[in-house]
Amino acid sequence: MTIRMKDIAKELGLSQATVSKVLRDHPDIGETTRQRVLERVKELDYQPNSLARSLVTGRSYLIGLVAPSLLHPFFAEIALALSRSVRDKGYSLIVSSSEEDPELEKEEISRLLGRRLDALIIASSGANLEQFERMDSKAQPYVLIDRDLTGLTANFVGINDEKAGRLATEHLIDMGCRRVAHIRGQDNSTGIGRFEGYKQALRHHGIPFREDYVVRRSYVDTETTRQGAEAMRLLLERDPMPDGVFCFNDPLAIGAMSTILEAGLRIPEDIALIGCGNLPNNHCLRVALSSIDQQSQMIGQRAAELVLNLIESKQIPRARTIILEPTLVARSSTQRKLVPVM
Repeated sequence: MTIRMKDIAKELGLSQATVSKVLRDHPDIGETTRQRVLERVKELDYQPNSLARSLVTGRSYLIGLVAPSLLHPFFAEIALALSRSVRDKGYSLIVSSSEEDPELEKEEISRLLGRRLDALIIASSGANLEQFERMDSKAQPYVLIDRDLTGLTANFVGINDEKAGRLATEHLIDMGCRRVAHIRGQDNSTGIGRFEGYKQALRHHGIPFREDYVVRRSYVDTETTRQGAEAMRLLLERDPMPDGVFCFNDPLAIGAMSTILEAGLRIPEDIALIGCGNLPNNHCLRVALSSIDQQSQMIGQRAAELVLNLIESKQIPRARTIILEPTLVARSSTQRKLVPVM
């Protein structure tokens, strides 16, 4: 026999509304009552009827995440933090990949909205604002993460990408590098911001900018390591060869590392190398990779806070921009033994 919420309420001598509030972790229920309900729910293995709940509340209790890749550990960590944060409030996360394809992204957003999701969290692969403006006109809650969109006033959570580029490049310079190359990202806010930070650091230290020390590859995340290896092969042909390389992300840096080592060169003695993302296994590589921490878990947590506020607010709140500060994580790939100047 199917156990219903009203059966539990009747058995415990409580109102159905009280049982509902306990299951939604509502704060105005006493601890004794909460424990009575939760114990009986566990004993009966009660499963709330999500469809019935949606009909009563007008919500699906579903939040969608559209990411450029489900293989990239950065977005995987964000998805994990998001899922944990919204689950605590009774919501579930549906994850979808755009595969760095703006047209596929549009299709995925439309598909998720067709399922009446309460809100979306999007790391956009394109620059077209039409679909976002359409969501704004319908008061559809959404939050952008990692990649901001020029000309759009929207809720956004990401890091200071210019600072990330400066931190990485200045670290290489501090380690004695004077011929610093950059393997670029795409022409989105993250790629442009880190490239600007790279150039700012060179200017600040009086190091001339060289176009031939900047390489950009057309890639998607499933091919990023191979693209990093190919870009590094081009940089090894430069005269003189770079003595430091800042890569847009860690997968590019891992590919670059393999090319440097295959060429018989030493890291960091011949070429110091730094990435961005601070992936969990960076310390396990043949040469532990220095990186810029992008605060992936914090991005997920703050995006969850924003989107839940949008869903539960009675009036549309003003769009907020949350910029987190990147931090340097120095490891063996940049730790040169510098000789003091006498």
